Amino acid sequence: MTSLDPKLREHYLTFSTFTYPGLYKQELIELPNDIAELGLLVRNNIIHRTTLAAGNTGTNADLRFGDMTKVPWWRQPDDDVLPTAAAILAEIYRMDNRGLVMDRAVENRPILTCRSVSILMAAILKSKGIPARVRSGNAPYFEEGQSDDHWINQYWSDEQGRWITIDVDGSLSLNEDFDPYDMPEGTFDFPAKAWLDVRVGKVKPDYFYNAGDFRGAMVVAWSLFYDFHSLMNDENIYLHLPELVRVHEFSKLADKQLKEIDDLAELMLDPDANFDKLKEIFDTKKEWRLLSGALL
Repeated sequence: MTSLDPKLREHYLTFSTFTYPGLYKQELIELPNDIAELGLLVRNNIIHRTTLAAGNTGTNADLRFGDMTKVPWWRQPDDDVLPTAAAILAEIYRMDNRGLVMDRAVENRPILTCRSVSILMAAILKSKGIPARVRSGNAPYFEEGQSDDHWINQYWSDEQGRWITIDVDGSLSLNEDFDPYDMPEGTFDFPAKAWLDVRVGKVKPDYFYNAGDFRGAMVVAWSLFYDFHSLMNDENIYLHLPELVRVHEFSKLADKQLKEIDDLAELMLDPDANFDKLKEIFDTKKEWRLLSGALL
């Protein structure tokens, strides 16, 4: 059976700025140990912004996410003000001091997106001593004919000797029949493969969609750099990207820059085997490490 390299184990047990749970760590340790049970608990303590926008229609026609008419009209998404696990947990406890509970009233749930759910799930798993990482990419299992930008998790199973891919945020709204707590290989579009497939013409760029109403190779590049930073325990917020892939710069990329991104994607196809090389890039390549957006 495959074992996780001690260096990787230590890395993926380490809390980042974003996954550090602060004073809530003990509460997270005491949560259930079953991964699917944990995921359902997390999912029942947040409202996704698209669910709130759609109201009691679509996947929420049966109110599986709660009655959206009970959410005050002035509530808006909290992602920008709750970027870390500690902040998310503080708001969860502020709104209902019982913390993470299955019967949380819908009006007392923060409004977040998949990145925040993945951050919170990683915080819980790391608190329990389970190596875990956030992954960014695209999910083809929500809408027909496109792959939507999405954030998920992987955790290391010592029992099975492998990384297990899970989608907590999307677990209750899939349009395909698979286990969101042990996703088959190829179910999720990891951005390294997606980028390389687009570059060689294997997949049309417009297949990849970002909720900001963008399509194309730029969307995949965003996910690629989110994923690169996440693999390095730096799960940066949506607004923060390397300058060279922002909207006003992406079309200006030179062939040399595109080739460098190709090389990064090749390494990210197997992030464990190429961890040392990825870490060296992360520690030295300024134009990929220094992000821009908002006040950056």
